Amino acid sequence: MKMTVLSLTSAALLAGAGAFAASAQAQQPFQYPQGYVGGDAMFWNLNPDRGSSRDSVGLRLRGGAQFNDFFALEGHLGTGGSDGGVELDHLAGAYAKGIIPVAPELRLYGLAGFTEVDFDRDRETGFSYGAGAEMDITPNVAVGADYMRYLDKSAYNFDAASVGLRYRF
Repeated sequence: MKMTVLSLTSAALLAGAGAFAASAQAQQPFQYPQGYVGGDAMFWNLNPDRGSSRDSVGLRLRGGAQFNDFFALEGHLGTGGSDGGVELDHLAGAYAKGIIPVAPELRLYGLAGFTEVDFDRDRETGFSYGAGAEMDITPNVAVGADYMRYLDKSAYNFDAASVGLRYRF
């Protein structure tokens, strides 16, 4: 399953790179497919069924390709932060992104896919989902925030709220 998640992440990032090459040749903005990259502050929380929860701040990179006004594929790579005996070594995931344009500059979205999360003591893979919003501050730059449930296991949940910037090619 590890190779599948990493392969999906690689595919999403390659799709974004391909979209970048296609959009570099385009004469008009907002032609599809449209590549994008972003960076976020990621406020994560590990909440075990027994014991106290752990939380910290890490960094998340994301990239992908938007194929029309309503659909994109996105990959996440994250790392950083530790609380007590728990350290987030990395997370890697690939997601389908459904988009609802609320206004020309404002979009709501939902994400669903799979994530591998590697803590210093444990590595898990599972289904992930989340929702967020983003608003354009220039034609190519947007500010956004989202909340993801990266893992929902029988013994714990791993969630993250992220805030950051996205750049469209």
